[in-house]
Amino acid sequence: MTNILMIEDDPDFSIFLGEYLERYNIKITNFEDPFLGLSANISSYDLLILDLTLPGIDGLEVCKEISDNYDIPIIISSARSDVTDKIMGLQIGADYYLPKPYDPKEMYAVIQSLLRRKKKSNKIQEQKDSIFDFDKRTNSIYFNKEQLALTQAEYEVLICLLENKNAIVSREQIVNNSESLSDSYSKSLDVIIGRLRTKLNDNSKNPKYLHSIRGLGYKISQ
Repeated sequence: MTNILMIEDDPDFSIFLGEYLERYNIKITNFEDPFLGLSANISSYDLLILDLTLPGIDGLEVCKEISDNYDIPIIISSARSDVTDKIMGLQIGADYYLPKPYDPKEMYAVIQSLLRRKKKSNKIQEQKDSIFDFDKRTNSIYFNKEQLALTQAEYEVLICLLENKNAIVSREQIVNNSESLSDSYSKSLDVIIGRLRTKLNDNSKNPKYLHSIRGLGYKISQ
């Protein structure tokens, strides 16, 4: 479910748009009072749809306030067609300006576009922040931007853990995903885990990256 915050003083319009988007598993929570909208738990929403002509405060002020304090895509939805409003809105943080009236299909398309962009941006940032990186095409794993010298068995075990980062992976699951551990896996896996810890400069008694979860398996984190 995609949760959208809407600040729009026309309840009929918000209901109309909400009913249309609901068929796409998108829920709109509208605030007719912009001050109530500003006091909502904004960070819990995926996107904001904002009108400009609002009671008590101009929508551009609301846009700036939210843009300055929250990382949330903003769509300005307004009947104000002055190009100055469009330019100002985009300059202070709006991601898109959709003039009224519009087909709700267009709003849906804009929402999907912005959410895809945000998801892609978050993924890229996660990759930048990650201590580990890998390229399965070349069987290469990088740790702190340096390629690790791994045997095939070490690579298979580590890639299995990395593809399930921050989750506990059972010994059986690791073996089933590691062709090199098809026989006598129990002792072999222990040896490989020990060698990986050495190559990651990880302390087995107080591990930072490669954790042994008693009775359950292993987990890799950063």
